[in-house]
Amino acid sequence: MSKLKKIGPATYELPQEGGMRVPGLVIATEELLEQIEIDRPLEQVRNVAFLPGIVGHSIAMPDIHWGYGFPIGGVAAMDVDTGVISPGGVGYDINCGVRIALLHHPYSHFDERARGALIRALFDKIPSGVGHEHKGAALTDSDYRQIFEKGAKWSIEQGYGFEEDLEHMESHGCIEGANLDVISRVARDRGRRQLGSIGSGNHFVEIGSVQKIFSQETAKEWNVFEGQTYVLIHSGSRGFGHQICQDTLDDFMKKGFAEGLPDKQLVAAPINSPEGRAYFQAMSGAANYAFNNRQQILAGVRDAFHQACGVAPRDVRLLYDVCHNIAKFEEHNGRKLCVHRKGATRAYGKGARELSKLFKNTGQPVLVPGDMGRASYLMVGLGNPLTWCSACHGAGRFRSRIKSMDAWKGKDLFAHMRSQGVQVMASSKRTVAEEMPDAYKDVDIVCAATEEAALAGRVARLKPSLVIKG
Repeated sequence: MSKLKKIGPATYELPQEGGMRVPGLVIATEELLEQIEIDRPLEQVRNVAFLPGIVGHSIAMPDIHWGYGFPIGGVAAMDVDTGVISPGGVGYDINCGVRIALLHHPYSHFDERARGALIRALFDKIPSGVGHEHKGAALTDSDYRQIFEKGAKWSIEQGYGFEEDLEHMESHGCIEGANLDVISRVARDRGRRQLGSIGSGNHFVEIGSVQKIFSQETAKEWNVFEGQTYVLIHSGSRGFGHQICQDTLDDFMKKGFAEGLPDKQLVAAPINSPEGRAYFQAMSGAANYAFNNRQQILAGVRDAFHQACGVAPRDVRLLYDVCHNIAKFEEHNGRKLCVHRKGATRAYGKGARELSKLFKNTGQPVLVPGDMGRASYLMVGLGNPLTWCSACHGAGRFRSRIKSMDAWKGKDLFAHMRSQGVQVMASSKRTVAEEMPDAYKDVDIVCAATEEAALAGRVARLKPSLVIKG
């Protein structure tokens, strides 16, 4: 921490030294830096700066913590001609992401009976936990090809949602360039029955109320109001994306792409090499799988609201869906770059060419889950060029899963959560122990730092009430 130099509000630079090709950049306040174990993640920020073709900075968001190769909360942009693409810069759960839906109803509209019926319906309709899959027809290779070509539109064509949902997704729910032919049979088999399921770990479905509005102007544009019922969905590409990442890491290691790097977990292939192109094609396919996964989970949420509360499916309105484990080709300052975001969110500001017309006047929604007890945030991107228009993706872990389990051993987790006004249903008590609120940083502080650094502005604070975990 002693080498960090403050260069702006909530913005620190890590000096370029040794084999670093660029300096590091850390978005944080002094309060955050004092709270977190920063040494190991900072070492990863340094290591990422060794990658060929990196430009600008090796960047860490305020929710930074240690990850595989890249820190979680890491951002790195590569020159498309001289740079590399790294699976460690995307993560195992390709296009792990979040979407938020809003209802016209205030949360107070639903009494205790309705809330109880709703969480039971959610738990019944949306598979959660390790090994839990949908019982419907398995995906065929023909289905996979359609998913790769159409993205989330495929699920909508199967009856999971509405055409207008696509306008409310990053990249309209489809990353171009996917190719099924580069995907292993093992990966395909792992993903055949997992669409529409949240999985385990930190994935969830959360329902609650909009607690506080920070930007009345943006909230009005997005039809957000205090007391409103919201739904947050957090999931990704499940075992399909995990296997694609593992297959690629094994291939890259075998071919010697880790040589000369300070950490072999950063293994990366040149973007324009056959291996680099194959990974991007596979990653894009997994990203499109994840868009479909969240689309089908939302369909389950809509069905649950209709069954338990009589709310019409169209009245559960998708506001936005964001990726936070992805590598994308983007243009910044007239230059084409491959931007890796691992545990980070794209945060384009007003007028960005890539945004749909719905968000050009405001900037894109940025969704920041906190923890299942305290709060989450709805923010708006400010398009900061210093971070390649990126912002945080969550509160970030404060303690490891093992330490959280030890801290809550022998305690009634569900009773504690009820005392905090939150009802939790989960397939595994262990997952709940790993995900208790005090395992995470204070999302209020993380989002305040994100706003102070002018990456994204706070629009609304969200208070959870009903939570489904894996």
